Amino acid sequence: MKTRTKFRASRFSVILAFLSFGLAIPITNADQSHFVNAKLEVRSISQPLKNTLAQIAAEAQQPAWVAYEVQAVAGDQSVCCGNHHSDDNGGACGTCNLEQQRGDSPVEQTQNRTVKLEGSPQLTVLLRLDQKRVMRIRMASANCTLDAGGLRVVWLTGVKSEDSVALLTQHVSGKTLESDGDSGLAAPALMTIAQHADASADRVMASFVAPDQPASLRDKTAFWLGAARGKSGLMLLEKMAMSDPSPDVRAKVAFALYVSHEGGAVDDIVGMAKDDADPHVRGQALFWLAQKAGQKASTAITSAIQSDPDTEVKKNAVFALSQIPKGEGIPRLIEVAQSNKNPEVRKQAMFWLGQSNDPRALAFFEKVLRQ
Repeated sequence: MKTRTKFRASRFSVILAFLSFGLAIPITNADQSHFVNAKLEVRSISQPLKNTLAQIAAEAQQPAWVAYEVQAVAGDQSVCCGNHHSDDNGGACGTCNLEQQRGDSPVEQTQNRTVKLEGSPQLTVLLRLDQKRVMRIRMASANCTLDAGGLRVVWLTGVKSEDSVALLTQHVSGKTLESDGDSGLAAPALMTIAQHADASADRVMASFVAPDQPASLRDKTAFWLGAARGKSGLMLLEKMAMSDPSPDVRAKVAFALYVSHEGGAVDDIVGMAKDDADPHVRGQALFWLAQKAGQKASTAITSAIQSDPDTEVKKNAVFALSQIPKGEGIPRLIEVAQSNKNPEVRKQAMFWLGQSNDPRALAFFEKVLRQ
């Protein structure tokens, strides 16, 4: 019995020695739950992440995946095989085929089921190496099963979130987004940064929306500020709503506020609908405000119909009333059709009432025809 105990202790010491020098050993059973169909090994980080990645890329003779875990942002959002959802869907993540790539997107989901992320869970970051460099970036909930297609997978332990953010930031630029769109590295790198529960991610995202950055980077970052960054994201969106020089970007900010779950986001959309200098931005804010429904949204939209100086904005507001869920905007739409002083606005209200197929609208038309 004593001899067996010494043997086990000796084997454990060897493993610890391997890890301390950053050498590769077969991945443990605990980590194997992430992967199927993979040649797995584990390495501990003993140098900056970018140096470790460069070393692995230099020695790789064939395509390989590098993977590690970081803390993910909390909230009602889910990630499975690279797709992000900000909703209340639950369920378990299915098997994600890392080598499968449908269309041009590098972040495809092979199963429709997702994992709801709550309480800062772990997020798996995946980097595909080929030709001595990163060729693809993906992410997945930590409890997703990942099919590596028979490739080598190097699992890194001890990765710091700020190092991960710094590494991913190297792949994000407005120029790359404009040239490669979603098929390059910039879009998935930006999405993955947004999922990091680390203050460095907030700082990087703030740098991406600086006025001197390309509009393509500012508007895509705005979405992730609303979808993933919580209160800190809302603060940046509020600043963008007030000061971003591009009306097109500010219109995207209105949508980002719509997808935000933070209290105060609706008030910010109302403010944009009332005060933005550009009619297109005010119209977009009214549209997204309508999707929020509620008394506050209905009141703000009606106010725009009554007081906005631009007829096109008034017409957009009429359309927004027609978009309020559950037909809650129909009564106010009827009021506009009956009494608004602008004939173009009344005509627009009549049109959208006709499209609604709502019994109250039909009753209104019947009354008008009998007069």
